[in-house]
Amino acid sequence: MAHILKTLNSWFWWENIWMPINVTWAHFVDRDGLVFPKPHQLYATIPYAFVLLIIRFFSERYVAIPLAKALGIKNVRRVKPQPNPVLESYFRECSKHPSQSEIQGLAKKCNCTVHLVEKWFRRRRNLEIPTVLRKFQEAFWRFSFYLTSSIAGFIFLYDKPWFYDIWQTWVGYPFQTLLPSQYWYYMAEISFYWSLLFTLGIDNKRKDFLAHVVHHLAAIGLMSGSWCGNYVRLGTLVMFVHDTADFWLEAAKMFNYAHWEKTCNMLFIIFSIAFFITRIILFPFWILRATLYQPTYYSTTPVIAYFLFNGQLLILQGLHLYWGYLIFKILRRFIFLKDLKDDRSDEEEEDSVTDNEEESTKNGNKNGCGSSKHLLNSSRH
Repeated sequence: MAHILKTLNSWFWWENIWMPINVTWAHFVDRDGLVFPKPHQLYATIPYAFVLLIIRFFSERYVAIPLAKALGIKNVRRVKPQPNPVLESYFRECSKHPSQSEIQGLAKKCNCTVHLVEKWFRRRRNLEIPTVLRKFQEAFWRFSFYLTSSIAGFIFLYDKPWFYDIWQTWVGYPFQTLLPSQYWYYMAEISFYWSLLFTLGIDNKRKDFLAHVVHHLAAIGLMSGSWCGNYVRLGTLVMFVHDTADFWLEAAKMFNYAHWEKTCNMLFIIFSIAFFITRIILFPFWILRATLYQPTYYSTTPVIAYFLFNGQLLILQGLHLYWGYLIFKILRRFIFLKDLKDDRSDEEEEDSVTDNEEESTKNGNKNGCGSSKHLLNSSRH
């Protein structure tokens, strides 16, 4: 087994995969004022990710919650359904949205009314949907990181020649020194996406959940690969192009949760414009042009990494087109129907309960759906 792992490791770090012709890993030893990125430095992104999670915890607790209250968002207490093994088993194994005939059958099986079975499923579904306050906290954290990253990225890049002339990303390659700003920019970005992967199970799940998983893995793979191959100049441009649109979306979400409709609409329109400029125009015609076309001027024999990185970048562009389609649908509905609802998120269902129903349910049988005369009378009203 050890021999297999050693062989795989040697294949993975084979110079012909990563380096131009006549360049080896030995050339990437710091010398003469040149500092190169080193693969082992990426291990630091894991502890850095946990540092970000700690920062996230305190920022959500001590900044996001007071801000949410100031914007009028209340922490609504969810009403849990009464314990019912029959309904719980059906909810988990069969359907979260049973048909009317299935509800009637479950009501007979539980010896209770159809109305209470419907209410039980409604409450049970609501338990799986994050509260508005929880959604606000998550959006606030992402907004804070993307905004900070965008500002830092601009500060790091505005005086660099490759920010204005992307041909400069290949001048002197691969012997381009690593700047301290590039190091911390990479560490922060990779750590952030690791932290998002670590919290996928507890964060707000949307219908494009799988697309987010693919995006996070592709982002980590791309940034880590570009670090190892010293494609750092291009990598910082890719990160900056992505982050400059995302904080507008998170800001729109926050005001949407607070029901500031006009502010939300304005921010979403700004986000849409920024998204289409950065992801649909700049990324393919500026970034991809620099990764697909320009390297052929510096080498007539592209290395294997050329195809690996560009393959991942094309996958990323495919995700951009998919999300662009979703954004276009939302914008079209907003323009014609004045409705700016995000189809990716599940909405909490209304749950009203009367004192009689609540008292009757508490006094019910083991299934949580009582059959007392008082319960039946109250359900007829």
